Amino acid sequence: MKENPSLLPPASCLLPPAFCLLLLTSSCVNQFNSPPQILSGGINSQRADESPAYSSDGRYLAFASDRNRSRDIFLYDLQQKRLVDLPNLNRRDSSQDQPALSSDGRFIVYVSSERGKTDILVYDRNKQSSRLLTAGVKGSVRHPTISGDGRYVAYETSQLGQWNIAIVERNIE
Repeated sequence: MKENPSLLPPASCLLPPAFCLLLLTSSCVNQFNSPPQILSGGINSQRADESPAYSSDGRYLAFASDRNRSRDIFLYDLQQKRLVDLPNLNRRDSSQDQPALSSDGRFIVYVSSERGKTDILVYDRNKQSSRLLTAGVKGSVRHPTISGDGRYVAYETSQLGQWNIAIVERNIE
């Protein structure tokens, strides 16, 4: 078996094997990463754009932004390079944050804050409506995530005096 010299550590690597392996893997990782890109086409604004979340199919990117002078959720179609309309999701009397997407981007789970109360909602792009998941939950909620098919939502809640994880099973129509 012939050795590939490009995969061997430098001859001067007389350091412990674990350190040489670290040098090798870090140089391999750098060969495959592309430099970060700031995308154009409506995804960025003059205001804070934060909390990006991909759909697992890679087509959509949801994020929170202050571009409308209030905290709102936006959805960017990476194939068509444009923002997607989300009728009835963002409301003037509350702020929306921390989005997460189902696999195909149909469902967007997010945190909504109104007068100091936080809630978790799921927006259905097909129905153009949101459903409240945390009615009756006392305390704060944060960091929602949604299963690929949109059936399960998990989030953190302080309802019992410390941060715990809650899971909601949804009926999907």
